[in-house]
Amino acid sequence: MSARPPLTNALTIDVEDYFQVSAFAPHIDRNDWDNRECRVEHNIDRILKLLDAEQTKATFFTLGWVAERYPQMVRRIVSEGHELASHGYGHQRASDLTEEAFFHDVSHAKALLEDIGGQAVQGYRAPSFSIGTGNLWALDTLLRAGYRYSSSIYPVKHDHYGMPDAPRFAHQIRDGLMEVPPTTLRLFNRNLPSSGGGYFRLLPYALSRWMLQQVNQRDAEAAIFYFHPWEIDPGQPRVSGIDMKTRFRHYVNIGRTEQRLTRLLKDFRWGRMDDIFLKSRAPNRLTGVPVV
Repeated sequence: MSARPPLTNALTIDVEDYFQVSAFAPHIDRNDWDNRECRVEHNIDRILKLLDAEQTKATFFTLGWVAERYPQMVRRIVSEGHELASHGYGHQRASDLTEEAFFHDVSHAKALLEDIGGQAVQGYRAPSFSIGTGNLWALDTLLRAGYRYSSSIYPVKHDHYGMPDAPRFAHQIRDGLMEVPPTTLRLFNRNLPSSGGGYFRLLPYALSRWMLQQVNQRDAEAAIFYFHPWEIDPGQPRVSGIDMKTRFRHYVNIGRTEQRLTRLLKDFRWGRMDDIFLKSRAPNRLTGVPVV
């Protein structure tokens, strides 16, 4: 019997700058964002070159705030064959917003990204995976705003987010809306985070690779991996006044991430979220022609 071909996993990038991280919110006033040194465009350029070198396509969950200021960067993401998806407008946690404020945030971001990118925006990821048991109404709001899938419920126990009892793999969570959760490995009767972010920087690369392999081979499921542009940027300005826990989480092994990502791209097969989890591409918003 021939070996089963390797699964294609979803590679995702949360497009935000270092000063927009939720953990920095108590230390950086939102009104001061425009006065900060923006580094996202340069870091996205590095990421796009890395993906091109490995002939890999990905999904970019992009903040409307960033897209508004760097429209050429957004158009380049689309022109190079990647999926443009929404991370909301201003990186406000869904759990901190009212239903109407959340609707305004996600619908405004969707319209803005579509106008800039000229491509239908089907996916959404909540900042800090901030959809859980306390605000499941957000899923109905995403449907109302016209999204087809979400990647916002992390089935883990964490001090800032998480819904440990949620399904671990992609599922239809509402009629017309799919939830595609970040990847976890079921071990010792608990879900272990296995999808990137700070864990990817903290854990030995071999362990991260093994966890993803287990999901592909034992569970026979595609994995969802995520990272941020600032995670490949050891030269970013340091934020003062933060506590030791926040400092460790944000900066640990930040100088090694790009090298690890290069290995990751070689060790697994990667693709876009819509290609893997949606049956067909949506038509181009401006021309009506399917996006290829």
